[in-house]
Amino acid sequence: MRLRRWTAYLLGRDWFMKNRPLATKLFVFSALLVVIPLVLVGLISYYRSSLELEEEARQYSWQVIEQVETHIEYYIRDLEISSLKIVNHPDMVRLLRMQTAEEAVQSGIRADIERMLKNAAYSRADITNIIVIVDNVQVFDVAGTNAAYPVDKLTGEYWYNLVPNNGSPLLISRVSEWRGRKEPVISLVRRIYSPQTLQPRGMLIIDINFKRLREIADKVSFKHNGHLFILDGEGYYVYHPDDSRLGQQIAGPDREILKGEQGWLITDGKDRRFLTYSASSYLGWWFVTSIPYHELTRGAAHIGQTIAWTIIVTLVVAYLLGIGFAASLIRPIRRLQHVMKSVEVGNFSVRAAVESEDEIGDLARGFNKMVERLAGLMEEVYFTKLRETEARLGQKEMELKALQSQLNPHFLCNTLETVRGMALARDMEDIATIAASLGQLLRYNLRSHALLVPLREEVKFCQLYLQIQQFRFGDRFTYNLDIPEWAWDLQIVKFSLRPLLENCFAHGFQYGEAPLVITLSARREGEDAYIVEVADNGAGMEPAVLERIRADLKQKDVTAGGQSIGIVNVHRRIVRLYDERFGVMVDSRPGQGAVAILRLPLIYAGSEGGAV
Repeated sequence: MRLRRWTAYLLGRDWFMKNRPLATKLFVFSALLVVIPLVLVGLISYYRSSLELEEEARQYSWQVIEQVETHIEYYIRDLEISSLKIVNHPDMVRLLRMQTAEEAVQSGIRADIERMLKNAAYSRADITNIIVIVDNVQVFDVAGTNAAYPVDKLTGEYWYNLVPNNGSPLLISRVSEWRGRKEPVISLVRRIYSPQTLQPRGMLIIDINFKRLREIADKVSFKHNGHLFILDGEGYYVYHPDDSRLGQQIAGPDREILKGEQGWLITDGKDRRFLTYSASSYLGWWFVTSIPYHELTRGAAHIGQTIAWTIIVTLVVAYLLGIGFAASLIRPIRRLQHVMKSVEVGNFSVRAAVESEDEIGDLARGFNKMVERLAGLMEEVYFTKLRETEARLGQKEMELKALQSQLNPHFLCNTLETVRGMALARDMEDIATIAASLGQLLRYNLRSHALLVPLREEVKFCQLYLQIQQFRFGDRFTYNLDIPEWAWDLQIVKFSLRPLLENCFAHGFQYGEAPLVITLSARREGEDAYIVEVADNGAGMEPAVLERIRADLKQKDVTAGGQSIGIVNVHRRIVRLYDERFGVMVDSRPGQGAVAILRLPLIYAGSEGGAV
């Protein structure tokens, strides 16, 4: 989803690309389609290759460590056997049975001990010295380093109290001083016990040089300019290709390897290194391989360079292909655009060239057909249709005027007043009332030329009409009003109710002698409309008559309407003033009366939208 939004942002919706030419958008999009997958594949390949190189280095380093560890363990086990031979030698047992140093001097055992130690040292080329300390007083050694290493100096070193009391040996790295020369050595140290009391009496120290360890380590060939080094349990270098580090304690972030038994880490800083380590449970040492990280990732760097060049070459090829592809698409579109500009200025004689059968060719053919059609319709649109429109508007205006056309009411009003006066003079009240009602009807028409009036005035006008009809039909007719208070001030089309009332008299007295009852009511319909209903209980209409009236209501010809011209005119006036949602509806069944419904918008007189 984010990629799609970003692409849309770049290719058409942002300020940078929105107004760019289509050729530029096509080129950018095609370039992205090529570059993005290549970059993703390149990054993934580079990442995977780096992981595989690291894993390969780890596996190889652990194999080296296992090989070196095995050889050194065999070597140390053999050295332990040599140390046990010294501890269990009869001369050593005799010495440990003696209680004091004076007793040892008097017995002459010292010469035997020194001879035994020299024989043990000379039997192995890797032993540089053997030292025996008894009761923290007597010191026997092969190299004669008593002066350089007095008893108190040996017993004061850090490792002296770390030697196990169970007879197990301890391997340490230290610096041996002899004849003014310091030499790093590895020492196997173990306690010596009294045969009678089994209590510690002294210490056996066998110093070996690094020659054998170096030989074992040098047998292993390293990739990527790596090397091996060994740490004792306290983090002191037991072996390192750089002899200056022997006997020193490891420092810095590299001490993290002492916290685990096996693993790997990558150091920080300028000189980054890939360290793989494993602890020997038997020796208590850590075997560590160190590889420069830049050497390890050199292969991944080559892969990255190859990927980068591949992306560059592919981008150049995509650029060239994109230019050609975009040109093949844009060229016919630009030609079509040029033709469109000619049509815009009124030149309908030009045509677009159809050069292909693809979508662009279909677009050109469709444009040509459109231009031909426009050229054929221009005269009709600008002349014939214009004349028809003007004629139709004039006809509508004439229709509206015809619907409200009246006889000159002034003469009739004066005449009716004369009739009313003569009737009153002769005590003819009925004739006077009829003349007065008819005069008010004419004045209602004369009073305003508005198309819309309040419902109150239209109903009053209808009451005058019904009053005249009561004089005509007598007891055979009566009417009811059911108009709620909220409806009196609603707008209604002027002269819209009387044709509906006339329809009641036209169809209500066809059959039977039952009194005709007309009900005029109003009710709300929805939020924006109301209904005025004129219902009667008369004879009703035959289905054919009802269908003819409904058909007339659907006709748009002003001359149509037949016998229902009054209802049809009311319907058309309402439709013209509003829309097709409003108008007149008629329903009836033989013997069950008729209902005429007037549907109008819910607008109060004098409100916005009510002026006509």
